[in-house]
Amino acid sequence: MLSAIAIVLAYLLGSVSSAILVSHALRLPDPRTSGSRNPGATNVLRTGGRTAALITLLGDVAKGWLPVFIVLQWTDLPGWAAGAVGLAAFLGHVLPVYYRFQGGKGVATALGVLLALNPLVALLSALTWLAVAAIWRYSSLAALVAAGAAPLYLAFAPGEPDFWIVTLVAVMALILFIRHDENIRRLMRGEESRIGEKKKPASGEDDAGGDGSA
Repeated sequence: MLSAIAIVLAYLLGSVSSAILVSHALRLPDPRTSGSRNPGATNVLRTGGRTAALITLLGDVAKGWLPVFIVLQWTDLPGWAAGAVGLAAFLGHVLPVYYRFQGGKGVATALGVLLALNPLVALLSALTWLAVAAIWRYSSLAALVAAGAAPLYLAFAPGEPDFWIVTLVAVMALILFIRHDENIRRLMRGEESRIGEKKKPASGEDDAGGDGSA
């Protein structure tokens, strides 16, 4: 029963959109109707600048970290429950109940989950994102590489890996790839926007679609 309650509460917390709240508080354009129309930190960077994007990023990381941290530190629930709670918070960001299940890509929230599960893996994943982003300047590509690497980092991290936690992190990575399907197609066509650039509309399309944001 406690596990089910924790999972539901984590999903509800994950459904809170930092991008929408920050944009509203700072009187910025609604990220769902501006830029790439994706409620995440990368789009807020486009529409509101670095400060707004940083606050959004920290909020998205925190809502992934907090429920997992609480389960690990303040309850006696098994390891799989911590992974399930993290997945629930991630799904809340991706499919938020408060916003008609239209959410962001989930990169920052996934990082928060990893930070609570294994800080070393979170650090390696973040460094992977930064390295790819610095070299190629594609947020989406950096997110995809980091997401693919995270389950491997977790599986080979020091200590005995928990099968269910590794599996649940792999599920998050798979969902991230699915959420980035448009980005993958744009990358293959050479139409993906680089970090800091205004989104490039594809041939015959308007300025909609996602980015590689949180």
